Amino acid sequence: MTDTRLGILLWSQATDWPAFEAAAVKIDGLGYAHLWTWDHLYAIFGDPYQPIFEGYMTLAAWAKVTKQARLGLLVGANTFRNPALTTKLAVTLDHISGGRAILGVGGAWFETEHTEYGIDFGSGFGERLDRLDEAVAAIRPMLDGELVTSPDGGVYRFRDARQLPRPLQPHLPIMIGGGGEKKTLRTVARYADMWNGMGTPDVLRHKIDVLRRHCDEVGRDFTEIELTVGCKPIIRSDERQARRLWESQMANNRTPMSDVEDDDTFWVGTPDQVAEEMRARKELGFDTFIAELAAPYDDETIERWIGEVRPMVDAG
Repeated sequence: MTDTRLGILLWSQATDWPAFEAAAVKIDGLGYAHLWTWDHLYAIFGDPYQPIFEGYMTLAAWAKVTKQARLGLLVGANTFRNPALTTKLAVTLDHISGGRAILGVGGAWFETEHTEYGIDFGSGFGERLDRLDEAVAAIRPMLDGELVTSPDGGVYRFRDARQLPRPLQPHLPIMIGGGGEKKTLRTVARYADMWNGMGTPDVLRHKIDVLRRHCDEVGRDFTEIELTVGCKPIIRSDERQARRLWESQMANNRTPMSDVEDDDTFWVGTPDQVAEEMRARKELGFDTFIAELAAPYDDETIERWIGEVRPMVDAG
């Protein structure tokens, strides 16, 4: 069985910069495979009008204080930036970090931040996913050093667009998040190196079946795509202590517990309980787990997930 890979996404809301940076440095030092943050302009848990840091600027700053963890947005909002600019940002991050960038991208979903910042949200989710597919179709060849000219009838108007310098990585990976079965997973099948899904084992099993079918239809080797699963662990030896920390973190993020009680991505409990959730998904082929951590960032969870829980999962 493949060894389990772990990454951490730090919520970029309801924190200050020193704490945000210190958590990133700790995660890198413990040997986590990658480090992520959101790409949002307003807070997405609780009150939207909370402090929140911008994504690509955060990654660039982290690149200078970390040494080995790969860096990416989970996931970048395609609506925020022209895809050629997104490519430029990711390649610049790759050089700043010494070849550790991952280009994360998704269709975007949070209408309020678009409306209030004056960013075109499109006519609906289907249109945004069509734009995402068109965007990634241009991003991949640009990353690979090709000239890109847009086909007629699309949203974007590239004319011999090129990316210089080339990434330091021979193949800078693209991460796509989302589980839409008709469009998102088809875009994953066409272009993604990594896919991030969330949900129960039954939900994820179904999504994998859909993704396999899309891969067959577009002639893609399914095994080329790294399957990653999102979760929100809080680890304590006593489940009640974990619950108290969860409630405290949600209060810090102005998030009522009623908003998160039914969210099955929160794994709040003992190392054994968290390991059990991970094993159920690892059996499906998810060897990479990405934990979202809310501020204030919990050192005990960060330390125990990689130091205690991962060995339990790999031991079977």
